[in-house]
Amino acid sequence: MISTVLRRSCLDASKRTLPASLTSINAALFHSLTPAAGIGSSDDKPCFVLPPIPYPFGVKSREFHFQSGPSEFRASMVSPAGIALPESSLGDSEKTETNPKQPWETYKADLTIDLKKHHVPKTFLDRLAYWTVKSLRLPTDLFFQRRYGCRAMMLETVAAVPGMVGGMLLHCKSLRRFEQSGGWIKALLEEAENERMHLMTFMEVAKPKWYERALVITVQGVFFNAYFLGYVISPKFAHRMVRYLEEEAIHSYTEFLKELDKGNIENVPAPAIAIDYWRLPADATLRDVVTVIRADEAHHRDVNHFASDIHYQGRELKEAPAPIGYH
Repeated sequence: MISTVLRRSCLDASKRTLPASLTSINAALFHSLTPAAGIGSSDDKPCFVLPPIPYPFGVKSREFHFQSGPSEFRASMVSPAGIALPESSLGDSEKTETNPKQPWETYKADLTIDLKKHHVPKTFLDRLAYWTVKSLRLPTDLFFQRRYGCRAMMLETVAAVPGMVGGMLLHCKSLRRFEQSGGWIKALLEEAENERMHLMTFMEVAKPKWYERALVITVQGVFFNAYFLGYVISPKFAHRMVRYLEEEAIHSYTEFLKELDKGNIENVPAPAIAIDYWRLPADATLRDVVTVIRADEAHHRDVNHFASDIHYQGRELKEAPAPIGYH
């Protein structure tokens, strides 16, 4: 219907000046909207609704409601998992990641991945990477002890940095040299986004205190700059360190699951953001969330180990196709 109205308006507008043509098209669009039944407004002005936007893969559509007058833009949304999410307003100053992800941004984690893989340090750089990660674990254990929700929040703040740093440096290198990256820019940025979603999930669960937030800011600032320098000096060291960091993450989440199974931590319902992102069932719990996040970490472990091995062979990442398709 709207396309027909636009076509007619464009034909009529071809004989007018540019401002008049735009006015005609805008007016035609506005008047083609049908009043939304049962939707009222506080200032008694009419509210209009656009037809639902179809989503691919059988995902439920969403409707966008435009309210005339100086009011807000509202969207009633349903996640791909069928979970109703809170209404959001573009005028809100504080937003959380409650908007549903697009179908192509969500996935099911591979829970069959081997969680026990370990690369025994062989070279000097391997041992340096291994003991660097071990030294970072000690103060974390002392500070958070068995508060695994806050511990996970700190871990994901650090774990989200390497993918972004590596992807950014490879991106700049690709621009400088006018060459392809072999898919590694996308792979590393996907890793960073996946780790960020881990953090957004645990922010819903842990509810960190102000001093824990301050610690996160400090640690992230220090780690970002340190990892940036490390990657510039030796990418094979940087990727190997991430491998050992992910091994520690797997260990931490395994302990988290043990505490959940013992009943020491309440197995609360999974946040809507997690259900949407990992395509979990509607009745998923915190245990399900921790399980899929642990699988993600195992995947990142293998990807970074592969990247480090490529550098150890004296080759560049672009010479070996990146494992793209699973975060």
